[in-house]
Amino acid sequence: MLTIYIVLLLGWPSFMTISRWGSLGRPSLLWGLILLFWWIVTRLQTRADDETTIPQPLRYAFGALVIVALVSFAAAMLRGQPTDQISPAVTALFRFASWAGVFFVAIDGIRTHADAARLVRRLAIGGAALAALGLAQFVTGQTLLDWTSSIPGMTVDLADAATRGSFTRASGTAIHPLEYAVPVVASLPLAITAAVNGGFRARFSPHRGWWWVAVGVITIASVIAVSRSAIIGLAVAVIFSLPAIPVAFRWVIGVGGGILSLIVLAVVPGLLGTIVGLFAGASDDPSTQSRVDGLARVPEFISSSPLLGQGFGTFLPRYYIFDNAWVLMLVELGVIGVVSFAMLVTIAIGSAYSASRVSRVASTKAMSRAIAASMVTIAVLMIFFDGVSFTISSGLLFFMAGMAAAMRSVAHAEAGIDNG
Repeated sequence: MLTIYIVLLLGWPSFMTISRWGSLGRPSLLWGLILLFWWIVTRLQTRADDETTIPQPLRYAFGALVIVALVSFAAAMLRGQPTDQISPAVTALFRFASWAGVFFVAIDGIRTHADAARLVRRLAIGGAALAALGLAQFVTGQTLLDWTSSIPGMTVDLADAATRGSFTRASGTAIHPLEYAVPVVASLPLAITAAVNGGFRARFSPHRGWWWVAVGVITIASVIAVSRSAIIGLAVAVIFSLPAIPVAFRWVIGVGGGILSLIVLAVVPGLLGTIVGLFAGASDDPSTQSRVDGLARVPEFISSSPLLGQGFGTFLPRYYIFDNAWVLMLVELGVIGVVSFAMLVTIAIGSAYSASRVSRVASTKAMSRAIAASMVTIAVLMIFFDGVSFTISSGLLFFMAGMAAAMRSVAHAEAGIDNG
């Protein structure tokens, strides 16, 4: 069930929806709702002796965020909203329910090392496949997804390939290049750890070298993304991946990745200058200025409801585009909401690191640290665009949070710890 979600989230173009369902017609969103229904039915049938005895503080953090979102929504509706804001707000609640589905199924469905390893492998493969598509888009200058417009019963909002300078900005199956960057760089810690650990398989596999190919593809795709966010995300992913791998491999990853990046910059004429210009000229860049100016306008937008915000999903782009998920969360859910969101991210990272300390299995330790590194990477990238508003980045965030909590249960089971 979770693998289907991965395929729909990363493989299905997020700009393509089922026409009859409108904004609710994204297959990954609908599948998340199915997961939530399945989880609820399963919980109703669960016997007392089937309950896990491992405390999961992440459940309470997610519950707090849900409560804030519901209260904020109710307050916004009581204040009265323009007609065109009501539908997006209701859709936002369905998106929350979809995130809850994948989040809770991941927590309660992943119970063994084999379950976790299987999903980590598939997430890494999904990120590498998306990166490969991005590489093809960069080389050809085309989206390569024009064929989707001929599928009956679908609404396709596909724009031409974005460019920066003389280079095509890859977007994979995402709506925006920044949404594409999130799964690509967030999958790098998983791919690195899988490569070092031979895919987490007990027996030697002659195909284990393909994991290093995946690492290379993801690294190259991140470098040629022509994006400050992707470069920063790549650096964060590598730095936080190092604790997940043996010391002997750290130099291999660091030096090898640096050499590969330099080769790419040398082979592609003008790419180095363009990337240097992104950082050297950041202060004059319109997108950077917009982000900075947006911070100054936050007090104006939250003044009417600083604690609960304007209401989840009600702050439309026509008011302002912050390009910062954390700031948008502050405006829509207020101070209480952004604190709850920060707690969820922090506890997810802490749960994964806790699992790495508790487990007695080396590969479980490595997977847990890799998941923590992915969560850190996603959280950092959320600073650079409103990722909670995008299908792929938001879905992956809550998927990885659920994985982090699941690793805590797996690690405690391996260590023979019962906190009941």
